[in-house]
Amino acid sequence: MHDTPPSFELLPGAAESPVILHVPHAARAIPAVVRAGIVLDDAELERELDHITDAYTDRIAEAAAGLAGLTPWRFVNRLSRLVVDPERFPDEREEMLAVGMGAVYTRTTHRNVLRPSDTDPEPLVERYFRPYAEAMRKAVADRLAATGRAVIIDVHSYPGAALPYELHGEGPRPPVCLGTDSFHTSPELTGLARAAFARCGETGLDSPFSGAYVPLEFHGEDARVGALMVEIRRDTYMTEPGGPAGPGLDRLAGALAALVDGLGS
Repeated sequence: MHDTPPSFELLPGAAESPVILHVPHAARAIPAVVRAGIVLDDAELERELDHITDAYTDRIAEAAAGLAGLTPWRFVNRLSRLVVDPERFPDEREEMLAVGMGAVYTRTTHRNVLRPSDTDPEPLVERYFRPYAEAMRKAVADRLAATGRAVIIDVHSYPGAALPYELHGEGPRPPVCLGTDSFHTSPELTGLARAAFARCGETGLDSPFSGAYVPLEFHGEDARVGALMVEIRRDTYMTEPGGPAGPGLDRLAGALAALVDGLGS
């Protein structure tokens, strides 16, 4: 693990596009100073990264952006979610704290120890989480100022079989799961996504994962911000866990581009 790149990157799209493709969990990079606080040995850590990383979702978003008629913006996390998970609440509101997976994880996907239970999350939250949240807030505010609306499409993936950390893993696991928010996900947005991803097999709603990411400043407050989480079952485009991508990746990128085009019109 090397001290790599900036922790996140905003890749500009068309000035008139309201769409932000948000890719929070595609990276595997862990700075050395953060690696030092993780108790797994190198082989164990690589295996955990195989399970926890939404592999190739950055490539799906990149390909979709290239195919879309109106290029969306892309906000991409360049560090592993084992550094911080930018989509978690950084406090007691986060239900995943129950399995040691708040903003700073202390447990693995298999509920083994990742960091000591008395780890203070605040240094990592301050260094990585808050700057990320502020940059994402600004990206949404900029789309609102430029176009009068913003649509955040979260690009995720999930394993074909439930992992022990999942709190709601007993439900359906369709090829594409659409996570919705009662305030920010309109029926029109859901309908566009269902139509776009029909080419990829069945789509389901809010199982095994639900919700959609919206910066806290806008969450439940600004209806001009739309949000949808796209959770892609990994066996539809790659060899699990942590193996190569397959032809399904291009099909999914085309479907995501179709959704982007529908939102830009």
